Amino acid sequence: MHYKKTGLIAALLATVSATAVHAQEASQDEGLGGDIIVTSQKFEQKLRDVPITITAVTQEQMKRLGVDDLDELSNYVPGLNIQEQSANNPGIVIRGITSDSGSAQQAARVTLYYNGVDISRSRGAYQAIYDVDRIEVVKGPQATLFGTASTIGAVSILSARPKPGVSGELTAGYGNYNAYLVGGHLNIGNDVIAARVAGEFKKRDGYVENLSPTQDDLYAQNQLGLRASVRYTPTPALTVDLIGTYDRQRNSGTPFISKRFATSQGPGNPFGAANLSGSPYAKQVFGTDKLGLTRDVYDVNLTARYDLGDGWSFTTVNGYRSFDSFEVFDADGSAAPWLEFAEGAYGSQISHESRFAYVGDHVRTSFGLNVFHENNRQEVPFSTEEGTYIACATGLPCVSSTGVVVASQTTAALTKGAFTQIPYSSKFTNKGINDQYSMFGEVTWMPIHALEVTAGIRALIEQRKSGYVSVAPKSVLSGAPLIPGQATTKGTLWSQDSFQAFLPRFNILYRLDDAINLYATISKGRRSPTVNQGATSTSLIPEETVWNYEGGVKLAKGMFSGSLGVYYQKYSNFQISRTVTDANDPSGRPVGSSITESAGSASNLGFEAEGQLRPVSWLTVFGNAGYIDGGIDDKKSNGIYANNRFRLQPKLQWAAGFTVDAPLGNGIRVFATPSVTYRSKIFFEIPNKEAISQNKVTLVNVKAGLSFAEGRYEIAGYVRNATNEKYLLDAGNTGGGFNDPTYIPGEPRFYGVQLTGRF
Repeated sequence: MHYKKTGLIAALLATVSATAVHAQEASQDEGLGGDIIVTSQKFEQKLRDVPITITAVTQEQMKRLGVDDLDELSNYVPGLNIQEQSANNPGIVIRGITSDSGSAQQAARVTLYYNGVDISRSRGAYQAIYDVDRIEVVKGPQATLFGTASTIGAVSILSARPKPGVSGELTAGYGNYNAYLVGGHLNIGNDVIAARVAGEFKKRDGYVENLSPTQDDLYAQNQLGLRASVRYTPTPALTVDLIGTYDRQRNSGTPFISKRFATSQGPGNPFGAANLSGSPYAKQVFGTDKLGLTRDVYDVNLTARYDLGDGWSFTTVNGYRSFDSFEVFDADGSAAPWLEFAEGAYGSQISHESRFAYVGDHVRTSFGLNVFHENNRQEVPFSTEEGTYIACATGLPCVSSTGVVVASQTTAALTKGAFTQIPYSSKFTNKGINDQYSMFGEVTWMPIHALEVTAGIRALIEQRKSGYVSVAPKSVLSGAPLIPGQATTKGTLWSQDSFQAFLPRFNILYRLDDAINLYATISKGRRSPTVNQGATSTSLIPEETVWNYEGGVKLAKGMFSGSLGVYYQKYSNFQISRTVTDANDPSGRPVGSSITESAGSASNLGFEAEGQLRPVSWLTVFGNAGYIDGGIDDKKSNGIYANNRFRLQPKLQWAAGFTVDAPLGNGIRVFATPSVTYRSKIFFEIPNKEAISQNKVTLVNVKAGLSFAEGRYEIAGYVRNATNEKYLLDAGNTGGGFNDPTYIPGEPRFYGVQLTGRF
């Protein structure tokens, strides 16, 4: 990329002078300077003492902002964007680099951690964020801290732990689109053993009208989360945490809307009504005739920490997670039963980590080992009517200008009345069985109080085994599989390979004084190679590597706290996912499927700034900003990908607002947090296309209310997207592989009221 250095420097100076800051409110346990305690480096540290770029958001901050999902939270974290096309397909983006492939053969780039365990596999990654202690977002490769999936960063969700005493909270809410919310927690315990039960149920009608008489409105939400935790502390030296979590979704269909095909209300419009009926043969092919998602996730975590004495401790983190999801979707975005698909994603993973740590006056160190095993598969069944498929795919009349499916007459015309309908179905499955073994260690040297120097490395060995099986019958009308490139395999085809890597990290922290810290870091990240097994070929996509260089300043003095970081990243063998559009694609994959390949070299240059200003105890002003100039390098060797921006990467994003939390007397307080978030233009695909993009988006959000009886009771109202701005959540999608891109509208204005009681 050609970097506009003058503009970047000017933007940096403008950001510093404007003290672009982030909402790091102090909770009751935090100082005025926003000294949130984090554990991203496996030690308890003040946020400003961590020599990497990190944002930490507490549960209290999320409540003030009215945030109750990860995609909403990302609007307030510089360098983070989360696209939730569905709970089955979240796209997590850090510094413009995304990780959302559903393939069981492909590794993640961004680590999503839940209570210390990697849950990054895309279809099993979505996690509700009720009753959390905090969420830490770490930017840049952190292999010694979070494993190899953190090619470019990590999002770590830490649930609230049981504690001594009896306490609880219950929240109930109602909003537009018939939205219901019930959630809360109950905590009971003493100094030896304590238990905590938490949960959340959310239900909402769909916000996209579906004209189909056989299907529900689209993007309706019905999800439940439950968590039970036990903390056992038999001695001051030993703490054992056992946490079980269940997550469930029963959501209606995703609104894939085609501009190509009209409805009875007029031309195809992503912000109008849809007409998605799915396949008339769905019950026989998919097992259900309803569009939508059925997803169940089970998670068990056992963590134990033992204080060995003399500064030494031992920690073991063990996790098991399984997911079972099935989503039926209408990929053509029209009333025609043309591209009717489902995706079944099934998997399980087991992980173990053992870690020793030492904290002394001049040395701090940690080292250990990690074992990770996963077994996943992705099944994609397809259903259509043969004549309808041929008409819509070849440019024959498909859907009329009044929304009538004229392609339904094609089979009768081609068979001269012998048949009126010919059902067709096919199915492909990709599989991934992956094992990884790693050892890691790092040492921090503190010769004086003002200086910390850290060096660490992770050495790993992994074995990746990929499988592929497909059944693609010949069409009655065409004499070949309907989807170009599909073929029937002789059972499951397997290929495997082993790899090794060494991933270093170096940090330095220098305290100018008690208020200002300077830091710099150099680290290497890696995305695992992809063993790409298809129906007719096998290929190996080389590992993607990135070197990350960054430095910055963190300060906390008086009424102000904040940070500013600048980074440069250089990628080799940057892996991209694209949709196959040609039956003769060298990958051997069928049209409409997604594949991974190397786009060559890429780079990123950017900055992130955040902080807060608290002039009086009842007022906090906050803001943040992130700027990225990056993408695939403009080199001839990078072919069609040269000079393209990364998928879902904005050049600029920022958020700003303020929080008022003021006493009115007699135990009553008034609180309000209005905020504005901004994101510049993004492209939804590589290669970039104007037709598959979204221009800048500005959202206004407000949460406000009153608390009574010293905070025991609370009534609050909220508005998200107050101006009802229309924007796209995604574009292109599966339909794009068949020259029929579809578009998904983002959330409209949501508003409601919530009542909370605490004891």
